Amino acid sequence: MPVHNSDVAELLNRMADLLEIDEANPFRVRAYRNAARTVTALPRSIAAMLADGEDLTKLPGIGKDLAGKITQIVETGRLPALREIERHTPGAVADLLRIPGLGPKRVHALHETLGIDSLKALGAALEAGKLRKLPGFGAKIEEQIRHALATRATEDRRSKRLAVEEVAQSLCAYLQTVPGVERLEVAGSYRRKMETVGDLDVLVAASPDSPVMARFVAFEDVAEVRSEGTTRSSVILRGGLQVDLRVVAERSYGAALHYFTGSKAHNIAVRKMAVAKGLKINEYGVFRDKQRLAGRTEKEVYAQVGLPYIEPELREGRGEISAARMGRLPNLVSLEDMRGDLHAHSKASDGHHSIREMAEAARAKGYGYLAITDHSRRVTIAHGLDAERLARQIDEIERLNESLNGIRILASSEVDILEDGKLALPDDILRRLDLTVCAVHSKFALAREKQTERIIRAMDNPHFNILAHPTGRLINERPAYEVDMERLLAAARERGCYLEVNAQPDRLDLTDSHCKLAKEMGVKVAISSDAHSTADLDLLRFGVDQARRGWLEADDVLNTRPWSDLKALLKRS
Repeated sequence: MPVHNSDVAELLNRMADLLEIDEANPFRVRAYRNAARTVTALPRSIAAMLADGEDLTKLPGIGKDLAGKITQIVETGRLPALREIERHTPGAVADLLRIPGLGPKRVHALHETLGIDSLKALGAALEAGKLRKLPGFGAKIEEQIRHALATRATEDRRSKRLAVEEVAQSLCAYLQTVPGVERLEVAGSYRRKMETVGDLDVLVAASPDSPVMARFVAFEDVAEVRSEGTTRSSVILRGGLQVDLRVVAERSYGAALHYFTGSKAHNIAVRKMAVAKGLKINEYGVFRDKQRLAGRTEKEVYAQVGLPYIEPELREGRGEISAARMGRLPNLVSLEDMRGDLHAHSKASDGHHSIREMAEAARAKGYGYLAITDHSRRVTIAHGLDAERLARQIDEIERLNESLNGIRILASSEVDILEDGKLALPDDILRRLDLTVCAVHSKFALAREKQTERIIRAMDNPHFNILAHPTGRLINERPAYEVDMERLLAAARERGCYLEVNAQPDRLDLTDSHCKLAKEMGVKVAISSDAHSTADLDLLRFGVDQARRGWLEADDVLNTRPWSDLKALLKRS
C-alpha cells in the first residue's frame, strides 16, 4: 500500500498527542509536531524522496532519529514507537484532544481517573454525570463537550483539502497513463476549492476500448470496490475516501463537468433558467426536445441560458447567477497577482529557517517583500520574542535589507492580543515595525461580547495593522471562538485595520463567507501563508483559493500591491 505524506504526518501528530497527554518533555512533543508540519508542506511525496535516496535530515526540524522513524512509517505503514506508547495510553485517547476545552491535562485526568479511552467512552461518562465530579470540570465544559460530540460525526466525514489533494493527484497521474484516456478532471467540492471534501467525483473522456475502469478499481490505494461498470465505478480508498469514476462521451464532457461540479443550489438555478427558455440541461448536454444544442464545454452550457462562464469557486448559489446576468461577476484574484507575503516565521521563534533563507525563498517566488512575524513572548511554546530580542531582530533585518537585492524584508511581529485587549509588546518597539500582525492565542472560550470587545480594544492601538487568523479555528479540530464578525469588520474599517486570510490548510481563516462580507463592507484583507519554513510559502495558494470563493478581486487584497503602495495603506492616521 502507498504511504502518503498525510499518513506520515498523522502518525507523527498522534505520537505528539499521546506524549503530551503523558506529560512528556515539551521539546520532544514539539519535535514531532514540527516534523509532521514539515512533511505536510512538502511539495513531493516523502516516499518518492526516500526512493530517490534523499537525506531526510536535510529537511527542517528532522534529525537522524525522526528521519529513521519516518523511514519506518514509509516502509511499513507503522511507527513502532507509537505502538509502544499505546500499550499504556490507547491511541484513541488522542481523539479527546480534538474536543474544545479538553487540553492534555484534562485528557490525562479523564484517562487516569475514569478510564476514558475513546470519544464513545467520553460520551457515556458525560451522560452518566461522571465528569462533573472531577476537579476543573464544570457545567460550561460539559456543555462544550456535549456540543462537540454532537457535531463531530458530520465533520469527520469530510477531509481537509490538502490531504485529499495528495490522493487526488496521485490517482489522476495514474489514470492519465491509461491508454485511451483523453480528458480527466476531478469535479465536485474539490473543484470548487472547498476547504473540506466529502468524496471525489472523477470525470474521464476516453476511447471505447480504454481499460480505464479496470485500471481504476485496480489502483493500489483501493481498499474496497463498491461497484464496477462500463460508465461508472465506485471505490473506497484505504484512508476511507470514496471515489466515483464516470466515463462520459467527449460531446457531453462539458455538461457532465458542470453537473458534477455543482453545487446543487447553483445547478438548480441554471436548470430553472433553461426551463424558462424551453430547454433541458442534464449531465449529457443541453437539449430542446430531442435536439442536442450544447454540451462539449461548460462555456457552451452557460451560453445556452444567456450566461457567461462562471468560475467553479463561485458556484454556491450565493448571488453568482444574478451577478452573471448583470455582467458583474468579480475578476477573481489569482496567485499571479500576489506581490508578497505578510505573515511568516523564522527560527527565531517557531520557524525552521533563518530570515535570510526565508527572504531568498520568497524572492525566488517573485515576491517583492516578505514580512517576518515571529511570535511575541506570550506564546511561550513558540519561543517568542520579547522587546529586547525583537529590537535586535529589527536591526538584523535592516542589515539584511542592505545586502539583499530584489526583495525587501519587512520587520513585523505576530503580537498576542491579551485578554484585556492590550498588545503583548510595548508601543516603543511596535512603532519601529513596518507592520504588526496581531492574534488571539488564548482565552478562546470568552463569551461572544467579551471576545469581540477584546479584539476591538486591540484595534484601538495605533500600531495594530492586521488581525491574524481572525476566528482561531482549526478545521475539524477546534471550532472558531465566538465573535461578532460584522462588528469586527466595522471596527477595522473605522480604524484603518485589516483582516487576514490565513492560508494554512488547517486554518483557512477567514472563511469564504467572511471574505465576501469583508468585501461588501469595504475591508481589505491580507492573504498570508503563515509560513514556518521555506516550503510553507507555497501554501499561499490555499489562501488565494479561499479568497476566490469569497468573491475577492486583486484590489480587495493588500499584498497584491508593491511595497510603496502597501506602505501607504498600512499607515494609520
